[in-house]
Amino acid sequence: KKSQNNLQQELLKHLADIELLKREFAEKEQQMIEQNNEVTKSLQEKDEQIDRLSKQNNTYQDESKQLILEIKDLQLRINNNDAIATEIDQLKRQTQNKNDEMNTLKQEIQLKIMEIVEKEERIRQLERDIEITKKDFNDKEKQSIKILEENNLKLLQHSQVLSEQSNGQNKKEDQKQPNNRDIPPSPALPVSTTFNFDTFCTSSKSLKKFSGHTSAVNSIDYSTFSGHYICSGSYDKTIRVWDIETTKQIQIFNEHSNCVNCVKFSTYYYYNQRRNVICSSSNDKTIRFWDFKDNQQLQVLNEHTDTVWGIEFSSFNGGRYLCSGSYDKTIRLWDVETSKSLHVFNGHTNIVLCVDFSPLQNNDNNYYTRNSIGVIGGNGYTICSGSYDNTICVWDIETTKQLIIFKGHENAVRSAKYGSNESNILLSGSSDKSVRLWDIRSQKQIQVFNGHTNWVMSVEYSPFVVNNGNIFNRLRGESNIICSGSRDNTIRFWDIRSNKKELHVIKEDKNEDNEILCFKFLLLKRNEKKKNMKNRDYSLNLCYGSFKGSIHIWG
Repeated sequence: KKSQNNLQQELLKHLADIELLKREFAEKEQQMIEQNNEVTKSLQEKDEQIDRLSKQNNTYQDESKQLILEIKDLQLRINNNDAIATEIDQLKRQTQNKNDEMNTLKQEIQLKIMEIVEKEERIRQLERDIEITKKDFNDKEKQSIKILEENNLKLLQHSQVLSEQSNGQNKKEDQKQPNNRDIPPSPALPVSTTFNFDTFCTSSKSLKKFSGHTSAVNSIDYSTFSGHYICSGSYDKTIRVWDIETTKQIQIFNEHSNCVNCVKFSTYYYYNQRRNVICSSSNDKTIRFWDFKDNQQLQVLNEHTDTVWGIEFSSFNGGRYLCSGSYDKTIRLWDVETSKSLHVFNGHTNIVLCVDFSPLQNNDNNYYTRNSIGVIGGNGYTICSGSYDNTICVWDIETTKQLIIFKGHENAVRSAKYGSNESNILLSGSSDKSVRLWDIRSQKQIQVFNGHTNWVMSVEYSPFVVNNGNIFNRLRGESNIICSGSRDNTIRFWDIRSNKKELHVIKEDKNEDNEILCFKFLLLKRNEKKKNMKNRDYSLNLCYGSFKGSIHIWG
């Protein structure tokens, strides 16, 4: 603990230094931006003046040519006529006046050009100053990141030691205290962990393949409860459990009478009853719970009147609550402990394909706080849902009221997710082949990503950051990369800060038409320590399910 306190103090010191650097850089950058804006505005005004003068010059030239033609015509008709001679003199004087005006305009244009040259030189100088400032900041940022990564590595290793000690103690206490509620969750990915994206792109490859399903894999989930397992649900009507280390199937449930659409491991059952339970939804209109260690079905929720598609456990109260979306156009909120339907959310005009809970809030210090559902709603928790009506809806859990409707997708919304640390941003994927970001506060679309050539089936916030990722985001464990899987047989990675072309594309077999239907990020222990990895024991991997029934791990 003393070591951790020292590390935390050192980290806070680095944070303060970094914050000071950020403010200094922001002030300089803002000054340069303002100067640049003033110069740009001035140049625009000068350009507009030059355009006006050029137009006047062209007009005068045309008029001069016309006058010359008229003079020539008059000269041909002159026959000692005083009136005509007088008219010619007038035309000559007008011509001279126009020539004088043209010369004046030329001088003004020359002056404006000189001013533009001076402004451009000032802009170039400003750009040089900005580059120098950026280089200085990047150098300091790299030093801070290096120190931060070393500290994070020490914390991760220390946490792993504590986790292993805790797991050993938990196994001894299982028989004495089977309903212990004070054990913290063991998430697949630590909330504050990020990984270098460039390293993943350059070194990742196909690692493992799981075979057994005879039709499309619609859903996968990952668990570290009492071992590393993957569960999968398929069009072949089965739920299967796999050992990640051996790729062997260790359990199968086939009691659904129709295809299985979504599967999730239940944290609530594990930390309250010490049971290894999977929840599944199906076209048979039911939601079922299975103990895959004891090989038995525990409970059935059957109040939906049509196919049940997306399901999700609550981020609060230890996953006690479950929401589900159905072809009956409703979303239901369930209490896992009592097997009762608590609320029904009505508002979609077509099939509901996906649902998600807003993330655990900072003011909920205890993951297992046993609040009433009313208090949970009062804390501001929401559910989002995506539908065949092309919309994403946000619902208040307590009142069941529809708070927001996001419109913009041009086809069914197949996946919608809150950020892991951000309840005000939504990510969505659609049959219109696009991936989009939405701001709940402004109730507007803030980004759209195009590149897929078929339906986008699944989207996720990744734990990756790129090399130039903001140091403050790294400290908070926030990623700037999102990920999408599509029926075009690709998984694509996007930078949320821009809507440019994807950063990276995974397409394992270009010769095989194997659509990506679902995927999940996994944190797995390394078999061997790679060179230059500084003894890091874990690596980030990507697991995905395909249309032809196989499951793959890429990492």
